[in-house]
Amino acid sequence: MINRIEVSSKISNTQKIGVYTIKKDLNQNQLKKIASSLTNPVYQDFKINQPTLVKKFFWGIETGFLPGVTDNVASTVKEIIKDQLKIKFNENEGVFSSQLLLISEQLNEKDIIKISQGLINPLIQRVHFKTQKEYLKDKGMDRIVPQVKLTSANQVDEVDLNVSDEELTRIGKSGIKNKDGSTRGPLALDLSYIKTIKNYFQKLGRNPTDIELESIAQTWSEHCHHTIFADPIDEIKNGLFNNYIKRATVEIRKKKGKRDLCTSVFTDNSGGIKFDKDYIISHKVETHNSPSALDPFGGAITGIVGVNRDAIGFDMGAKPIVNYYGFCFADPNLKSLIFRDKEKKQSLLSPRRILDGVVAGVNSGSNCSGIPTPQGFLYFDNKYQGKPLVFVGTVGLIPKKSSAIKKARPGDYIVMVGGRVGQDGIHGATFSSEALSAGSPTGAVQIGDPITQKKLSDVIIKEARDQKLYNSITDNGAGGLSCSVAEMAKESNGVAVDLEKVPLKYPGLEPWKIWVSESQERMTLSVPKNKWKKFSELMKNRDVKATIIGEFNDSGHCVVNYHKKIIMDIDMKFLHDGLPVRRMKTVHIKNVFKEPVIPQLKNLNEVLLSMMQRLNITGFEFVSKQYDHEVQANSVIKPLQGKGKVNGETSVVKPIFDSPHAMAISQGLYPSYSEIDCYQMAGASIDTAIRNLVAAGVNIDKIALLDNFCWCSSNDPQRLYQLKKAAEACYDFAKIYETPFISGKDSMFNDFKGYDEKSNPIKISVPPTLLISSIGIIEDVLKTISIDVKFPSDLFYILGETKDELGGSEYFAMNNSVGNNVPKVNGLKNKKLYSAFYKASQNTSFCFP
Repeated sequence: MINRIEVSSKISNTQKIGVYTIKKDLNQNQLKKIASSLTNPVYQDFKINQPTLVKKFFWGIETGFLPGVTDNVASTVKEIIKDQLKIKFNENEGVFSSQLLLISEQLNEKDIIKISQGLINPLIQRVHFKTQKEYLKDKGMDRIVPQVKLTSANQVDEVDLNVSDEELTRIGKSGIKNKDGSTRGPLALDLSYIKTIKNYFQKLGRNPTDIELESIAQTWSEHCHHTIFADPIDEIKNGLFNNYIKRATVEIRKKKGKRDLCTSVFTDNSGGIKFDKDYIISHKVETHNSPSALDPFGGAITGIVGVNRDAIGFDMGAKPIVNYYGFCFADPNLKSLIFRDKEKKQSLLSPRRILDGVVAGVNSGSNCSGIPTPQGFLYFDNKYQGKPLVFVGTVGLIPKKSSAIKKARPGDYIVMVGGRVGQDGIHGATFSSEALSAGSPTGAVQIGDPITQKKLSDVIIKEARDQKLYNSITDNGAGGLSCSVAEMAKESNGVAVDLEKVPLKYPGLEPWKIWVSESQERMTLSVPKNKWKKFSELMKNRDVKATIIGEFNDSGHCVVNYHKKIIMDIDMKFLHDGLPVRRMKTVHIKNVFKEPVIPQLKNLNEVLLSMMQRLNITGFEFVSKQYDHEVQANSVIKPLQGKGKVNGETSVVKPIFDSPHAMAISQGLYPSYSEIDCYQMAGASIDTAIRNLVAAGVNIDKIALLDNFCWCSSNDPQRLYQLKKAAEACYDFAKIYETPFISGKDSMFNDFKGYDEKSNPIKISVPPTLLISSIGIIEDVLKTISIDVKFPSDLFYILGETKDELGGSEYFAMNNSVGNNVPKVNGLKNKKLYSAFYKASQNTSFCFP
């Protein structure tokens, strides 16, 4: 039986109604108990299997999720019902939420269609409407149950690679063909990659199965394997990452010796540094750009809860203590529309809707997880209209006594904990390795469930970790089980998976989808057999799903079984290291912009007011106030400072109550410099990220960095040259400041290929963007420095020199110019200045801004 509960306000002219559709046989008393639990009796009322009526309305519009989309409200209601009535739901039963609007204005159908389209994102939501007459005749809206109904036969297909190069190219680009001629989605494999796969299976004397090809594509994707940073480029044989980023850190750590603050770099889910004698701090910043372009809320919430899992998966499990964000958008007032298809049926969301959705997504993910979010930034440029950049980060904390070398051992159980697997997130890794276009799969978008993840996080961090119930742990992110299990299998050198044991959201999911699905709130652990019983009981007591899905071994192969039949058997070395090396070449074409002629300024007050109104200078208090920064009670320097509530560029937290130590985070980002000089752009980003921490009272010797490269058209030799120069600057300035890189991420194809309002083909590429995040340790929290002026008689000092370097500045942009003279960082001079400032700041007779 399908039941419907509508919860509305007792105020007669309110038309927004919460709807809960329950597919389960329940009696009237049970339904009343449920409805009462969902209703605030002071100002709300409810109807059970009856329509809500108001005195005056002309239209009813109902919105809800499409089948398979995560519905967090419905999940919570389902838990309420189970707890209250002490009942269970079978796989064919469920709860679904929706919103009903009763429109009191007398509008025509054309207007209602426009309103309906504005209320939803058609990639994840449904909408239907009725006139008042239809509503009354039908006794309300239809009872819709958006359940997934799959008709596939759970079969595994062979993929014939003995075809022409043209067909191989098509497979690599568009994916495996279904029997009806449609394709499954991008594999992001170029011809050299797919030929290498073809040769491997020819030597085995067989074709690959669909799950094997999908798994290799995920593992070799730019998103997961970072091939552009790894492969040779020009004279650099060992790649940009090894030659610049990693080498800088190795040399800095060696030079510092006993002063080295790093504990883990580049090998774990996050980077780690020493906090004090008893604790380690981890930090990781991720991007979630492509999903956020399609579904801003889902992309952002999935991003933030995903990077939370990078903290939980650091070492043996770190507690997330701080969240971080950074958003690059087009002007939210931009009115022009762009489309993914020539027929203009697939409109990209407006910059305003993307901004609102992303902000709300991080809000929901952070606040519901009980993690403070004190620091972040917003940056605006219309080149981000095609694909926004969504940076999300998490700082974690783990006691040194809980730290250990994690390693999956042969004989350990493979245990998946957390949420179930569905179709959401299919091809997320490969989709993010390409430009956004009409062929981008809508199924690559997920919506995170922070409540489910909070239960998972707490039981891991607060109990299972310190009881030493597992040997290794990692996140289920991009690529799902395909990535997490195969990555952990490198620790033991082999794995055997029983795929039919994976818990599913609904029956009928094809094996390859189970393997690569990126359904959220999942971790993979290696649990010794003699600890499984205790681990299992603990998870059950905390209402966290834990399932054995196979065993780690030392066979040298990644083997996946499905109902006792081998459907995947790939050599571990080939899976992880078999991809061909591509030698990249760069081309240097210097961009020269017209140098603006700015007249002598007569009224600096007007200029100042105009500058303060610019999107990249004005505050974003409206974001900071939405994000809880006081939860966990660790804030020292808060996101808004002074009487004017000014957004600070550095936040400080004190995670251990009885320790004088504090931790500071900040960032630097200058995409407006990129088209002029990417070397100086990177230098300015590093310098700013460090300077912001020094200004808050951090010793430059206690700072570490993270790099996030968000590039565009990264197969273009000119863009590769810019990338090379930015990476070179990372090495040079990190070495000068002796600030090691501990973690990073790259997203290399932030381009949009589509059509404008006149159906003309367009390509929009983000400016080459490098976010440098900084983290530092303050040994005495009482010497932390905030930006607000302390006394009326305080003097202002400018440290450093001001030069004729306005290229890429906001002032030039305000005058519709770019210029050529970007600021050039003098690292050696600045380091002396920052060290001197820090020494002065330790003298409490001084007061600093």
